[in-house]
Amino acid sequence: MAARKRAANRYYSGPPSDHFDGTLFFNPNGKLPARFSDLLKWQLGGERSKWPAANPSPFHQATPAKRIDGSGLRLTMIGHSSLLIQTAGLNILTDPVWSRRVSPLSFAGPKRVNPPGIAFSNLPPIDLVLVSHNHYDHLDLATLKRLKTRHDPLVLTPLGNDAIIDDGVSGMRLSVHDWGERVDIGKDVAVHVEPVHHWSARGTRDRRMALWAGFVVETPGGKVYFPGDTGFHDGINYRLMAERHAGFRLAILPIGAYEPRWFMAPHHQNPEEAVQGMLLCNAAYAAGCHWGTFRLTNEPIDEPARKLGEALDDQGIPQERFRALRPGEVWDVPAV
Repeated sequence: MAARKRAANRYYSGPPSDHFDGTLFFNPNGKLPARFSDLLKWQLGGERSKWPAANPSPFHQATPAKRIDGSGLRLTMIGHSSLLIQTAGLNILTDPVWSRRVSPLSFAGPKRVNPPGIAFSNLPPIDLVLVSHNHYDHLDLATLKRLKTRHDPLVLTPLGNDAIIDDGVSGMRLSVHDWGERVDIGKDVAVHVEPVHHWSARGTRDRRMALWAGFVVETPGGKVYFPGDTGFHDGINYRLMAERHAGFRLAILPIGAYEPRWFMAPHHQNPEEAVQGMLLCNAAYAAGCHWGTFRLTNEPIDEPARKLGEALDDQGIPQERFRALRPGEVWDVPAV
């Protein structure tokens, strides 16, 4: 029987590379996403911890300053992987989600258990949006539409995601890049698009058709690393970041959505691995994200923060160097 012809890539067309086979993207020397049978095994296996229907943050919704100039670096947690970075006179959002659910359906799927840490109407002027990949908890078209209407920011994203955004948000300003590329944003500010170990899909028939990536924001006050979503991958990419960038003032690292490990480990690091990543990439400070807002996996809602604290103690690292941020929490990151 003739081999089944692989479906064409609906998002991206380009030459093969060390992470693109001509049709699909992949993690070099890494692992593919789990099979559908493994997904069913996990979903039907029980063992999911019950989350509260509401888990309000101890912090009130923040009202950010219009700008933070110079070498100051202020971070405000919105929720999950959505954060506001303010430095060098720029306002930058990471993977912004203001929607109630992260799902292709408006009536089903993971629902937020706390409101965004900044009310959308209280956002300062947004200059740049970093979208790491196309999973619904990171690429939210409804939020991007609102940002386009109110702020008209530049959206920087890896290959293929532009097709999804352009189809859903007419006229959005897009800057689309491969791993290893540098984008100059303004005076003395640049963004580097970097590899992470993850995957992509918006449905069941578009796996790995768009690229996933992390970002390094280079500013006069130091570098900020945001890998988006990533597995630890034996620390390979963290070591690469240290080699390329010599260290970071701040790393914004995922610490949640990691259980069960047999299913999640290749693509979602746990808190212990996040601490190792902080050390390997030579980050002076780190902020924990990707936890406590949407129930995606099996662990209890408060476990990522607790295990992060334990991992820091085990390594003899002061707790103030790596903070598991809650919505509305504002952190003026110390200079290095």
